[in-house]
Amino acid sequence: MKITSGNIFIFFGIIHPLLGISPFAFGKQFACFANQFFFKISEGLFEFPLLNGQMNYENFAAFWFFYFGLLLIPIGILVNYVEKVNGSIPMSFIWAYLIVVLIGVFMIPFSGMTFLMLPHAIYMLYNTSRNKESQPIG
Repeated sequence: MKITSGNIFIFFGIIHPLLGISPFAFGKQFACFANQFFFKISEGLFEFPLLNGQMNYENFAAFWFFYFGLLLIPIGILVNYVEKVNGSIPMSFIWAYLIVVLIGVFMIPFSGMTFLMLPHAIYMLYNTSRNKESQPIG
């Protein structure tokens, strides 16, 4: 399998939820979710502090950690398709991705955003700009 940016997104999308359910991350929360058959793992808006609710931050973090990984998979499939059809990824997507990653790096410096996604965004930027330079004009 060729290493493409889309495949990297898919890889991140598979690894992220697997790490999330592991005992090293949110295994305890997912064991509780499983006891409830993954139904109603949160009170939703009723937990919102504005409505005088009490947020369960560990469950909230566990869900979004897992769910974010799942969201990366269709993004990877889409990026693979665009890369195959167009020959490169649009710079507007790469810049948007880089900005989102930089915000994540600023907010959570010691994370996968810094060590995995930032190098990936820079690789995408470098690879796309290099491919544009090597294409003949006309």
